[in-house]
Amino acid sequence: MKVALVAESFLPHTNGVTHSLLRVLDHLAARGDEAVVIAPEAPGAPDSVAGAPVIHVPAVGWPGYKDVRVALSTVRGIARILEEVRPDVVHLASPFMLGWAAVRAAQDLGLPTVAIYQTDVPSYAASYRAPWGEPLLWARVRQIHRAADLTLAPSTAAMRQLEELGVDRLRLWPRGVDTVRFNPAHRDDALRARWAPRGEVVVGYVGRLAPEKRVGDLERLARIPGLRLVVIGEGPEGSRLRRLLPDAEFAGFLGGGELARAVASLDVMVHPGELETFGQSIQEALASGVPVVAPRRGGPIDLIDHGSHGFLYEPGRLDHLEDAVAALVAHEDMRWLQGAHARVSVEGRTWPHVCGALIDHYERAIAARAVAS
Repeated sequence: MKVALVAESFLPHTNGVTHSLLRVLDHLAARGDEAVVIAPEAPGAPDSVAGAPVIHVPAVGWPGYKDVRVALSTVRGIARILEEVRPDVVHLASPFMLGWAAVRAAQDLGLPTVAIYQTDVPSYAASYRAPWGEPLLWARVRQIHRAADLTLAPSTAAMRQLEELGVDRLRLWPRGVDTVRFNPAHRDDALRARWAPRGEVVVGYVGRLAPEKRVGDLERLARIPGLRLVVIGEGPEGSRLRRLLPDAEFAGFLGGGELARAVASLDVMVHPGELETFGQSIQEALASGVPVVAPRRGGPIDLIDHGSHGFLYEPGRLDHLEDAVAALVAHEDMRWLQGAHARVSVEGRTWPHVCGALIDHYERAIAARAVAS
């Protein structure tokens, strides 16, 4: 089949949306399908990925977060691109601005659409001091997903969230994980010795340093004896967090093999963000044999079996967060046992398996559109 992937965000900006799209493109290429990416223009953006051409549309940088590009395309402009591409199905990756134009253009052309719900954008409004905007943003999410032929949600919590908005034609589509790249075998003793020269237990965070990720909550862990905090990632909160957590090791942005080694070299991962629709970095830590502590909200509920390969704490209860991490720091046997369970929990979630399910969803949307026509 021929697939047009409309990417709200794409290379060179790396995040969960981009990562998922790259795995989908690899899968389509391996199957011999044809793909085209439509994405916001950005300095250093590639012209093709995995054999798929990338069509860049006009965009501007988001104030205060220059790496994030916001597309300015009109429905007519996207319709012209889709008329030229002539895809069998349109894949809307975390649609919002560009996705809203694309779903209407696809409707006008009678093209089937599969919308991937991935980012809880409306709930970010409060984190960015604009709570008044949340109802307007939810209205846009509802419009997009009610217009799509099929919406894929990454977790049961995200499905409930969309159902409450009145979105139907929903299916569950969790993300895959590269269990070869993220593997306990990549644990690096030399790296651990540099991070924790006195043999401390290494507790880490992996992800963007942004307000909605609540990385500042990790300040609560400073009182736990024998702990060394490592923060992996970059973002607009970087400078503030370095001041807030002066004793932490800030590793910066890591990718590829460096990231895999760093994650496998943690003893515990903490993911304090409360707005996760899935939690890909959680899944990568589990694949690396690392127990995870996260809030009992959103995507982590599906990923973490409380007490088996990590702990879930009530959102906002930083005393519960501290207690969970302190227990893992104090008990090496618990860490090793939970780490082993963590690895087993994700061994069936490979990207080929997950992308195979995505192809089934494409075919379902194509068939539904054909019946409607």
